[in-house]
Amino acid sequence: MTTPTTLTRGCYAEAGTSLEFRTGDWRTEKPVHVHAAAPCHTACPAGEDAQDWLARLQEGNPRAAWETIVRVNPLPAVTGRVCPHPCEGGCNRGAFDGAVNIHGLERWLGDRALAEGWTLPVDALTGVPDKRVAVVGAGPGGLSCAWHLRRRGYAVTLYDALPEAGGLCRTAIPLNRLPRAVLDAEIKRILDLGVEFVPHTRVGAPGALTVSDLRSRHDAVFLAPGTGRSREWSVQGAVPENHRAALALLQEWIAVGALPTPRAVAIHGGGNTAVDLARVFKRAGVAEVHLITASGLPGPDADPDDVLNVVPREYVQAVEEGIVFHGHRTVQRLLMRGSTLFGLEMVALRKLPAGGGRTSRVPFEGTESILHVDMVIPAIGEQVDPAGFETLLGAASTFRPADRWGTLAGQDGVFVGGDARGGSHGPGGTVAAAVGDGRRAAEAIDAWFKGANPAAHDRPAVPFDRLNTAYYDSTPRHDDPVTPVALRTDTDEIDGPLPDAVARAEAGRCLSCGNCLACDNCWTLCPDSAVIKTVDRASDGSHYVFDLNYCKGCGLCAAECPCGYIRMVEDH
Repeated sequence: MTTPTTLTRGCYAEAGTSLEFRTGDWRTEKPVHVHAAAPCHTACPAGEDAQDWLARLQEGNPRAAWETIVRVNPLPAVTGRVCPHPCEGGCNRGAFDGAVNIHGLERWLGDRALAEGWTLPVDALTGVPDKRVAVVGAGPGGLSCAWHLRRRGYAVTLYDALPEAGGLCRTAIPLNRLPRAVLDAEIKRILDLGVEFVPHTRVGAPGALTVSDLRSRHDAVFLAPGTGRSREWSVQGAVPENHRAALALLQEWIAVGALPTPRAVAIHGGGNTAVDLARVFKRAGVAEVHLITASGLPGPDADPDDVLNVVPREYVQAVEEGIVFHGHRTVQRLLMRGSTLFGLEMVALRKLPAGGGRTSRVPFEGTESILHVDMVIPAIGEQVDPAGFETLLGAASTFRPADRWGTLAGQDGVFVGGDARGGSHGPGGTVAAAVGDGRRAAEAIDAWFKGANPAAHDRPAVPFDRLNTAYYDSTPRHDDPVTPVALRTDTDEIDGPLPDAVARAEAGRCLSCGNCLACDNCWTLCPDSAVIKTVDRASDGSHYVFDLNYCKGCGLCAAECPCGYIRMVEDH
């Protein structure tokens, strides 16, 4: 009597049975494992792989989850609060029952790390010995670059014109969005790694350091000076006597609390600065606050490429507070007595073809309307102060890097990033984008020192239709607790933290897009027992092996994979 042989094919067999018949010869397609990127990853300007760190959180290891984040983004408690979180716009769960609250979980991890004193994980990344790098600008781009360079063992000197690090995070984001204690704690953790911080030093100012000076004293330079100079603004050449630019006005209010209080004000622009300032005006008692933007307004039918570039929840809260938004509009004429403003004419904009596959917004005749306001404030963007950077900027208002790594053409060893980076190499203008610029520049500097090219790790994102959502329960999204309108102030945070139990439940909603769940579906459901599971405990796709001697290519494993990790490809 023969003894049955135990196999890991989900069944038992004896010698001489169907194992003798290699049915894989019938196959025209074969299954393969494809570790595609989750769409939250490809949408993140900082480069975070939320699916990766959410998996650590699901396993009950929040510190490992946080360490996974900070190996990419060293400021999670900051970005968890202020980022417009395009990751959630990309999240596949949004097409199922509501995107995962990624920003809330990132903030929860960032706050827990600060409360428990977790230190940044300095991995065994090896740089070139005795190399020094100058980083200009201590905003999120410069801080990120400094952190990633220190991880590799480089000596870093961080220069900033202000007395404290933080850039616009410190000077232009209201306290009710970003408490300064949180910002200070995350910055201190980076500086404590041995980054030399040199404040009160404006590179390029008369009698101060120049880029050439820095380049002669250091082996490489990263420029992230920010965009502190407002763009010129007028309407058909007219400028009111009380003209103020939005960023300067917001910075002045944060620094000293000073703010004009007209009866009615219109802000012309569509970014976070415009929305922040509008909300400040409203809380200061201004009766009417209007925001005029060329972009569309958020909504279920809005074009994602043509929508107000603000944190979505900030827009909702602004509407709750009484801000009146005028989407797809621009200021066409100022109504003034002498140089005193008493109103403005705005007109609707339409997108029309402009040739070469491009579109442009043009005023639409017959849609003019009048707003009676005492003050109009432009929030149309900023530019790099050219003092000291003239030869690098040319006629441009921002640096124009040659590639996504921030390399400046013709400037050996000089890299750029943050708000000062222009061009078409990815989205900019956010804290997360600046963090991503700093990381990529550090990788490029390290590669340049080694005589190599930085390595890109681009993977296509797995789309929603690749998932099998029959294996997931529908679970409502857990949103951040929000302070009621009547209780909101200029100093206390409006968005609250997720409670611990809620955070853990929300982490469990991640669909693990493009990554193996170790659910055993392929191993259990294969009709030919052609999926073999290794003796080691299955934790990712590497523990499942396709036995192509018996796989007929039916595609059942791919169809029943919940997270799109298995695909069928042509087999030659």
